Amino acid sequence: MTRILVMGLPGSGKTTLANKLSDKLQPDCLWLNADIIRKKQNDWDFSLDGRLRQAIRIREYADQSKNSFVIADFVCPLPEMRVVYNADITIWMDTIVASIFEDTNKLFVPPENYDFRITEQNADKWAIHIYNTIINFSYHTN
Repeated sequence: MTRILVMGLPGSGKTTLANKLSDKLQPDCLWLNADIIRKKQNDWDFSLDGRLRQAIRIREYADQSKNSFVIADFVCPLPEMRVVYNADITIWMDTIVASIFEDTNKLFVPPENYDFRITEQNADKWAIHIYNTIINFSYHTN
């Protein structure tokens, strides 16, 4: 399984890109959206503990998947939360400098390591580029 993390500030375009990329990787892709998972769990705690719990929960959903690809889109503001998810591919949505959530802005640490840094909100373009890169890489490593 290839774990893909689409991360960035709220409003950066994570969900839009994850949705487009998931469509391209179907039928063998599970898409885990943080808001849908929070709603399902009725857990809207955005404290540090709540955010870490969410990262663990998303990793556990990914662990249970039998799909070849799992895409998780969530803010993932701290490095330790990124380690918890353990992505094979990290996509950083670096399209905005601040979100409407000041607490998240203060907490967010830009990633030092990523595979794709997206600086424009153009999900169609980037989904195609990322898909082609992933498929070409998968093909050449198998």
